[in-house]
Amino acid sequence: MKNSKHTIVKFQDKILSRYEIHKRNFPRRDSFNPYRVLVSEVMSQQTQISRILPKFEAFIEELPSIEDLAACDKPRLLRLRSWLGFNSRALRLQQAARIVVSEYQWVIPKERELLRSLPGIWSYSSASIWAFAYNREEPVIDTNIRRVLLRELWLDHSIKPKELEDIARSCIPSWKSNDRHNALMDYGSLVCTAKHTGITSLSKQSRFKWSDREVRGWVLKQLTKGEKVDTEIVAKQFPDKEVKSILRWMKKDSLIVLIDTHIEIAQ
Repeated sequence: MKNSKHTIVKFQDKILSRYEIHKRNFPRRDSFNPYRVLVSEVMSQQTQISRILPKFEAFIEELPSIEDLAACDKPRLLRLRSWLGFNSRALRLQQAARIVVSEYQWVIPKERELLRSLPGIWSYSSASIWAFAYNREEPVIDTNIRRVLLRELWLDHSIKPKELEDIARSCIPSWKSNDRHNALMDYGSLVCTAKHTGITSLSKQSRFKWSDREVRGWVLKQLTKGEKVDTEIVAKQFPDKEVKSILRWMKKDSLIVLIDTHIEIAQ
């Protein structure tokens, strides 16, 4: 499935022209800082962007550089990150920061393979760092962008991911990858919405409430506040959950240590 050069140019002009007038201002968009992009991408994995914005600003204010993140102690790190769930992501983010500091002289690598080798950096995250931090012509396809591409380029909804990726790459103007992707995300969020188009996402995010994530988040919130927590307290708080199993996984993720029934943050 191939679009003509005229179709692609027309599509580019439509999206970028609207972006120039209706651009939304998000904290990450104020620079090409790879560290800020890295933090926001890891924070937003399986989490809505609206939830991460205030926490992202607080995180960057307290840990403004990759050196600060690498040196941060675990309780402070989890306090900055804990309310978003998936707290093990915070630990992988710090592991990535420490590798960058120790092996790459404080510079987040530009090479895709090196990026993907960092803990917690998925294929999507590495593509985002390439596109947003380094302005490379690499397609980033989230739910909003997929919907825009399908609608505006009249693509079959069953198109294979690799074919969609190739088409998306052909639509990136030279050295405008950052603006182009931000423009597509805005257009998908505000104009070409799921309600307006009837195009649904490939998968739906599971709800946080009543999931194991709620238990993990509650435990870490109490610990980072300095509260005493033991397995009995957690079991009473969540009588319908498999608390022992959840705590074992938290221990395996190096989030906590268990001393008999007493729970502490792992150091």
